[in-house]
Amino acid sequence: MFEIVFLGTSASAPSVQRNLPAAVVIYNQYRFLIDCGEGTQRQILKSGLGFRRLNRILLTHGHLDHILGLGGLISTYARWEAINEVEIYAGKLALRRVKLLMKVVFMDEIPPINIIYHEIGPGVIMEDEKFTLRAFKVIHKGADSFGFIFEEKPKRPFLVEKAEALGIPAGPERRRLVQGESITLPNGRIVTPDEVLGPPIPGAKLVYVGDASSTRNLAEAAYKADALVIEATYLEPEKELAKQYGHITAAQAARLALEAEVRHLYLIHISRRYNSNEVLEEARAIFPNTTIVNDLDRVVVKKEEAS
Repeated sequence: MFEIVFLGTSASAPSVQRNLPAAVVIYNQYRFLIDCGEGTQRQILKSGLGFRRLNRILLTHGHLDHILGLGGLISTYARWEAINEVEIYAGKLALRRVKLLMKVVFMDEIPPINIIYHEIGPGVIMEDEKFTLRAFKVIHKGADSFGFIFEEKPKRPFLVEKAEALGIPAGPERRRLVQGESITLPNGRIVTPDEVLGPPIPGAKLVYVGDASSTRNLAEAAYKADALVIEATYLEPEKELAKQYGHITAAQAARLALEAEVRHLYLIHISRRYNSNEVLEEARAIFPNTTIVNDLDRVVVKKEEAS
């Protein structure tokens, strides 16, 4: 199960209701900040999240509305000594711009906080025994852009009835079987995990896309996602304008969700030129299970149980 907290959902410039792009994804002990538009640190405080453990930053790309908040956020980290190390994951062009921004913030001084820059490409960014975080390429105007896939690893359910039939006592023996080890019973019989574990059950999948000029390469990454987060900057009557400025329409986002068999579509990067209901109406006409998120909305993403 993942939780995503939307800190900023506006397109290009803030509005009265919406801050610039940023979101936090929470999974167990991990907290990931995705993008960091101006005002993000105030949104973090308003959300009640606070700064604790918020030391992994994922950047979809290096456009200013997605990174300018890093200057203030990292300056605050350094001043309050709340966090002594920050890891920033982004493409080459975005990292170059962020490094220049840090030079402006700290001038010629050595930053009082350790900043680790990770240049990413398509593939696994990090993983543990329970989940994987991967990056994939996104087409966007003049940018080295990426989207992110947060996915729980499949789990094999423990079949209590089979364990009891085999005489396996509750406790360490069952735990070892769940961990993939074979055990030996007091009567000398060896029991393998396959004898007491069911077939793998997929975990939750959250796919996050920032800005995009096209959806044609995104269906594979988004396939069967429990939640797809993506921009909806324009409406279909202005699709040529969307193409000109390197964005997509709500209808394009909805068609992607339909093609990729996504369970729920969440739209961000909402322009001030439209009423949110207009955007929602266009998307839901194609993909009914669509939500336009607002700043400070929280969404829990989990695998839907089979009926």
